[in-house]
Parts: sequence; structure tokens; C-alpha cells
Amino acid sequence: MKKCTIDIGSLNFRKDNGLITAVVQDSDSGTVLMVGYQNREAVEKTLETRQVTFWSRTKKRLWTKGETSDNLLAVKSAHVDCDQDTILYVVKAPESTCHTGAFSCFGEQTSCRFLSQLFALIQDRKRNMPDGSYVTSLFAEGLDSIAQKVGEEAIETVIAAKNDEKANFLNESADLFFHLLILCAEKEIDFSEMVECLKNRS
Repeated sequence: MKKCTIDIGSLNFRKDNGLITAVVQDSDSGTVLMVGYQNREAVEKTLETRQVTFWSRTKKRLWTKGETSDNLLAVKSAHVDCDQDTILYVVKAPESTCHTGAFSCFGEQTSCRFLSQLFALIQDRKRNMPDGSYVTSLFAEGLDSIAQKVGEEAIETVIAAKNDEKANFLNESADLFFHLLILCAEKEIDFSEMVECLKNRS
């Protein structure tokens, strides 16, 4: 697990009757999913199992998020704030985190999240190759055909940019990006790697 070594002894559990704040963030979109509380045992269990575990102030017990719904929060990294009383858990988020069924308890739905879901669908097409799918047909044709399609879409996007029709340009740009995602899936490059590359370059 990347950056998940925490000095539990340095955490400040004294401020709130033995509890600290736990903030959970989606690794792909950066969306804040939920906020909860942890005691020392909850932190230890989270780091051991790599599933976010909280202390329930109402039930007075540990509870692992998703233990009944299977919407587990798989920890990718953990970071302690400067006051040593809050932990940020970066997780691989499920489709739903909130008990209402929403992706986030704060009702957020980012464009980056949508793209992550779209890429996951493309990857699923590559794994299962369902009949009747356009994406399946591209994967069946192989790398050269997919790359050629990206080139064609790039040319069409440039042509659309030269014309004064916003809707046409948006459609061609979307086609280009969609086929680029397919090419990345064929090359086994994850969407999150592209996002991380952009972050590093910025």
C-alpha cells in the first residue's frame, strides 16, 4: 500500500474523547466521499485490513464501511494532517458510498468520476467481449485498427475546429477522446495513470 505507514503513537486522540476525524477521498476524481470518526483500534484495523473502519458514536462499536452493503472502501494511501488529529484515506471507491445510494455523502458527481466509470466500462468490454458491442468490434480488430481510428477522429476534430459549429466540434472531440480511451485500454494504461500524468505535468 502506497504511503500508508502511520505512526499511530503520534496521533492526537485527546481532543475528542479518544477519537480523531477520518476523511475519505476517491482516488480517481478527488471527490470527498464521507467523513467519520476513529479510535485507535479503528485506525489499527483499517491499516491492517486496508478497508476503512470507523468507530460508531451511536452504536459504540467498530464498523467497517460496506460490511453489510459490500460497498467497501479499499485504502490506497493514508495521510495524517499537521495537527495529528485527522487522517485522509485515499480509496478505490465503490459505485455508492452514501446510505442514500449516492456516490458521495456530499452529493458530488464530478466529470472525472464519469470518465473513470466510462473507462471501467471499456475495460469490461475488453475482458468479456460481448457480442453486438462497437467497442468489442474495435478490440477484436486489434491495435493497428484502434490507432487508425484515433487518427481518423483526430483529423475530423481538427476539421470541425476550423468550422464555426460548436456542436459539431464538441461531438468530434468527444469521439476522439472516447477512442483514445479505447486505445489506452488496449495498451493496458489505466485512466488513473493518465490523470496522474496530467497532475505531474501541471
